[in-house]
Amino acid sequence: MNTAVAPDDAQAGAGERVPLPVHRAIVREGGSVRVRRRPTLAPAAGELSIAPLVAGLCGTDLQMLRGLRDDPAPVIGHEGVARVVAAGHGVDSALAPGTLVVVNPTHPTDPSFLLGHNVDGLLQERTLIPATAVRGGQVIALSEAPEADLAALLEPLATVRYALSVLAVARPRTLVVIGDGTVGHLAVRAARHWLGDGVRTVLVHHTRQGTEWSARSRIRADVLLTQSLDGAGALSGAFADGPVAVLLATPRDATVTCLETVLRAARGEVTIDLLGGLPPGAGTALLPGVDLADVRAANCAGLPDPAETVTVRSTTGVPVRLFGHRGVGNAHLLASAAELCRAPERYRDLVTHAVDLTEAAAIMGRLALSPDRNIAGSRLIKLAVRIAPPHRTTQED
Repeated sequence: MNTAVAPDDAQAGAGERVPLPVHRAIVREGGSVRVRRRPTLAPAAGELSIAPLVAGLCGTDLQMLRGLRDDPAPVIGHEGVARVVAAGHGVDSALAPGTLVVVNPTHPTDPSFLLGHNVDGLLQERTLIPATAVRGGQVIALSEAPEADLAALLEPLATVRYALSVLAVARPRTLVVIGDGTVGHLAVRAARHWLGDGVRTVLVHHTRQGTEWSARSRIRADVLLTQSLDGAGALSGAFADGPVAVLLATPRDATVTCLETVLRAARGEVTIDLLGGLPPGAGTALLPGVDLADVRAANCAGLPDPAETVTVRSTTGVPVRLFGHRGVGNAHLLASAAELCRAPERYRDLVTHAVDLTEAAAIMGRLALSPDRNIAGSRLIKLAVRIAPPHRTTQED
């Protein structure tokens, strides 16, 4: 039997070993996904131990599960809410045990903290938040929180809030959203709240199945398109009534292709958010000399404010205002929490599956092997993982 040694083992009697408490976590290991017991470490000075309550699974998580990203954290998950369990010496009393919090997963200046990517994330019963993130204000106390499962939408809706706040400068009459994942659907639902009642929404889906799901939804875009069927020709109609803003909510291997589709379809000036991922050095012949990855990386965790943008002219003759961003600012997270509390009915049906850790591990293992999003007979939009309190066990049990 393996027994962990407590951090203060030197204080124990000679030869004594102090067993650590453990908690359950969804762990990536050897290409598989399993629920494992892990040591529950007490926070050192400046650190926080938090108990995730509900966590979400997002597109970048799926890319890690499928080996498309090399992020090292064995435990992923950066979306959700938690309660503070223990605070190390020197942590502000505003983050006392019992405080409900959301963690901003992207540090604006310290790349060593990226929750669920290079630091173990929220898909576990306890998460240790390092001092650099606590000092940097990445752990935010919530005075109000959305109903339980909607917590899985808090961070992605904050991403939408950031995107729409920048796109709003163009005063768009039409918002074109490319991508029918969680962020794409959230953008459609939030558009009129943050861009104005008169904005027209167009949602471009990746598959016919996605389009059919949207068509059945109580809240849907004004225009539904299927990229594989409709192409740039049909998309051109979305640009008939400018100004137009475009949100690319796409996986990194599709962002450049979708950007090119937009540029060929556009009839006049267009403002585009490169919200989707991009490989290093990504570019397109339609925007000569523009490093798209650099454009996206110029804005990180809400900084600078206002966001940096690039204005260019495409080879198709269209003026393009281009920007992108990694992560969100704390203000975006708080605005998202307030919106989910104010209008939960607008977003509730996007949480299509809510499961415990064990069921989540099985679903994640399946998604790692197949792009099929039909889970338990229905299309997966957002998976909310309900995380129960840890069992009172130690590694010697």
